[in-house]
Amino acid sequence: MNNSIIAEGKTTAEAIENGLKELKVSKDKVNVKVLENTEKRSFFSILAPRIVKVELTLKENRQAPIMEIQPEQIEQAKQNIITFLNDFSKKFEDLNYNIEIKENNIVLELMGKDANRLIGYRGETLNALQTIITIISNKELTGKVRVILDIAGYREKRKKVLEDLADKVSKTVLKTGRTITLEPMPAYERKIIHSRLQNNDKVKTFSKGEEPYRKIVISKNK
Repeated sequence: MNNSIIAEGKTTAEAIENGLKELKVSKDKVNVKVLENTEKRSFFSILAPRIVKVELTLKENRQAPIMEIQPEQIEQAKQNIITFLNDFSKKFEDLNYNIEIKENNIVLELMGKDANRLIGYRGETLNALQTIITIISNKELTGKVRVILDIAGYREKRKKVLEDLADKVSKTVLKTGRTITLEPMPAYERKIIHSRLQNNDKVKTFSKGEEPYRKIVISKNK
């Protein structure tokens, strides 16, 4: 992806919006410079087409240096989770768990008859619980250990649903020519949609809006 592009529109706002669509980012991720603005035109140019040119440049993503996680920290994070889950599971009649360390990540799966109650509508409760467990696991650690939580294989099932949705919507877009906006999704679900359609050169996808209401837009590639 280019770090800078020039976009056009009938107004400054339209030119910026066109540029954001091309870059597939939100406005807070770019610096905007107006290059040519004919919104204020003279009497002699009144018949000329209205056009505004803007330059959009991606802001530098200055991330803090990633601190390498030591094996003993990962093990401590795992023990923090086990302590929490041993107490948490007492609140349910049938809730078990399996916890492993894979590629410096902690992979946790909840199982049992009561596990499905913790998924929530489209995984909302599951995602919230993953956030809570991540915070607990990293208590008093200098680095950050990533926790991946699943419940009764939900994530894989949800991935299949989203991939089928991407296929179905892309076919509708190509058949009707309409641009379709999906409902808000968390980042990891949007990534599944983008990945599913990235090799389909007949359609394009981009995200719009702010979290937690950010949505995917699927349109025909002109």
